[in-house]
Amino acid sequence: MLTLTPTPRPRVADRLAALPVAIIGAGPVGLAAAAHLADRGIAFTVLEAASGPAAAVEKWGHTRLFSAWREVVDPVARRLLEATGWSMPAGGRAPTGRELIDAYLRPLAELPEIAVHIRYGARVSGIAREGMDRTRSAGRENTPFLVRTPKGELLARAVLDASGTYDSPNPLLSTGLPTIDDPRISHALPDVLGCERERFAGRHTIVVGAGHSAANTLISLVRLQRDAPGTRITWLIRNASAVRVSSSAADELVGRAQLGARVDRYVEAGAVEKIDSFEIDRVEALPAGIRLSGTRRDEPAAITADVVVNATGFRPDLAPLREIRTDLDAVVEAPRLLAPLIDPNVHSCGTVEPHGFRELTHPEHGFFVVGMKSYGRAPTFLLATGYEQVRSIAAWLAGDLASATRVELTLPATGVCSTDAGGCC
Repeated sequence: MLTLTPTPRPRVADRLAALPVAIIGAGPVGLAAAAHLADRGIAFTVLEAASGPAAAVEKWGHTRLFSAWREVVDPVARRLLEATGWSMPAGGRAPTGRELIDAYLRPLAELPEIAVHIRYGARVSGIAREGMDRTRSAGRENTPFLVRTPKGELLARAVLDASGTYDSPNPLLSTGLPTIDDPRISHALPDVLGCERERFAGRHTIVVGAGHSAANTLISLVRLQRDAPGTRITWLIRNASAVRVSSSAADELVGRAQLGARVDRYVEAGAVEKIDSFEIDRVEALPAGIRLSGTRRDEPAAITADVVVNATGFRPDLAPLREIRTDLDAVVEAPRLLAPLIDPNVHSCGTVEPHGFRELTHPEHGFFVVGMKSYGRAPTFLLATGYEQVRSIAAWLAGDLASATRVELTLPATGVCSTDAGGCC
């Protein structure tokens, strides 16, 4: 017998109908959500912790994206901008983060229909239902959300959490537990060739991580090495190979394929020393540098460097959601219906099926986690994925179920996939 899961419909009580949708974060996906809601005539308020838009992107603004301009601009946002005379930058080259801000995100945030609804300096510390903790059920769906910030509390009919994960990196330890805080331990994607050059020139750097953030940093360090004698580079990974940055001719994102190919060449040429199968269980701050100790192939191992770059990925900050009823996967902390598509224990593909409101639904009616944060601890998020997420959710909030359930995106395949589950995505 076939069992059908009913499609949840938006139920808006009279009191809720007068309230805005709260969007947490004025990054690329948060601003795209604002554009979609503005386009549909749905009231919204954007709550941004920083003093301007795209603060997380600004931190890695020197880094070039994989995707060309046409793939990093939301279609509705583009239409709203073009109505003001804006034109998308020409050419097929992918922008840097800073170029993305200057040429797209800041103009989008400054559109009159969006700018007046953004509250800067409004870091969200907690979300709940008005007058209710998570244990109370009676009348819950008809009760407004209460979103707390230092600038006051906002009542909302729905909440889209697009706050990202860049400010909550995974720890260096293989256990995932916190370790020491030391200025010689760098965040992911440091500006090696720019404002942080002196930190790395002529020194030994260990880059920890097997993803694209690690690859970008390794490439920058090799460029620095050519101009700064004595610059030594070690690449430390937990597994036997770094599948996610392996090059593949079948990768439809050319920039991503080239990234992996360059790292492969640098390792083969000896510019980068690659140490695989290293499990870190201790981090020590010594006068001579940072010492990483652990095991490698069941034998004790240790290495010391002047600087360590933590490029081990990111995890969502779930603390503000304690009073919200979420349905998160126990492994990757992504929405339960999305998790099987992105769990790196199942596969390592960057190829993910487009998805929308249905996969992002939680038991808390009207609450959604979108953008990079929706991926939890899983890697390989693409901006186009986030844009499709908020397009679908905006349609659902407008009661347009036909549009909400329709897939309007084809994502590029990576050509790189491995699986422990006997299949391939």
